This record gives sequence, C-alpha cells and structure tokens, in this order.
Amino acid sequence: MWKKWAMALLLAASLSGCGYNAMQTQDEAANAAWSEVINQYQRRADLIPNLVKTVQGYAKHEKEVLTQVTAARARVGSIQVDPSMATDEKKLNDFAAAQNQLGSALSRLLVVSENYPQLKADQSFRDLQAQLEGTENRIALARKRYIDSVQAYNSTVRTFPNNLTAMMFSLKTRPNFTVENEKAISAAPQVNFGEPEASK
Repeated sequence: MWKKWAMALLLAASLSGCGYNAMQTQDEAANAAWSEVINQYQRRADLIPNLVKTVQGYAKHEKEVLTQVTAARARVGSIQVDPSMATDEKKLNDFAAAQNQLGSALSRLLVVSENYPQLKADQSFRDLQAQLEGTENRIALARKRYIDSVQAYNSTVRTFPNNLTAMMFSLKTRPNFTVENEKAISAAPQVNFGEPEASK
C-alpha cells in the first residue's frame, strides 16, 4: 500500500518538475482570456440593434448599409461559439473573419452617419457611438490579453524539456488570432469626414 502512495507522490513530483502544471495553468489562463474576448464581442453585438434602429430613424434611405450591418451581425450570431473554437485554427479564423466583416460594416455605418447632422446631434446616437467605441477598445485589449496568454502557453509547450511532457500528454500549441491581410493593415487608414470644421 505504501509503495502505491510513494509512486503516486513520485509521479506528482516529477510532473510538477517537467512543466505539466505550468502548461495546465497557462492553458486555463488562455481559456479565461478567450472567454473575455467572446464577452466583449457579445457586448458589441448587443449594441448593434439599438444603433441600427437609431440610425434608421434619420437615414431611412441608407438601407444597403443598414442591411449589411444586420446581415454581418446575423453571420456572427450563426457561428457556434464553444471552448473548442479557441483551439481549432479553422474555427478561430472563421470567427475572426466574421467579426472583421461586422467591424467593417459598423465602420461604414458610422461614416454614413456623418452625413446626417441631426443624427450626429441625437443624444442616444452619441451614447451608443461612445459605447461602441469603448467596446472596440475593450475588444482590442481582450484580444491582446488572449494573444499574450496563448504566447506564454505555446512557449512553454515548445521549449525543452517541457516539449517532452507536452508530447507525452498530447498537448499541442494553440492557434492565435491573425489578421486577414497584413499588408492592408500596415498602411494608415484614409479617413475623410468632409471638410474640417475650421475651414467652414
């Protein structure tokens, strides 16, 4: 009996010294960071119906842009979000692509809103716009934290002697967020909301 306890104790000590516990801790940290990413994207999705409804009241003939936003939100909502998504590169890329489409549609919606002074002056629109901007900042921060936690986990899994433990337990590196077109984002975006206030 005491031999079994001694073997179990020896096994536990060897696992803690070979990086197994660090990998488990870092994997859980990455899972928690992923949950926060999903939470912030959901916050953005929840804001969209109110934003679209407010814009509709002023910009009825901008139907195409409003439809694009609604369709992009529906596409994001149709993706089954579960913990496995964060470890499946294809699912993660599909999710990121859908979120990028939604972000692009929202940007077009906000550019369109610049053509409607009454809409820009509407307090509920300004509140929604501020909430959306704050949410975009939270999304960026949540994604950065997720990327950092995946980097820590992947570094542990890939470095010696931890990589031997990872192979023994079939622990693989996790995919990370990527951008669709790195060249496109390396150039500064061109934004033009019309003439500057000073020249009017």
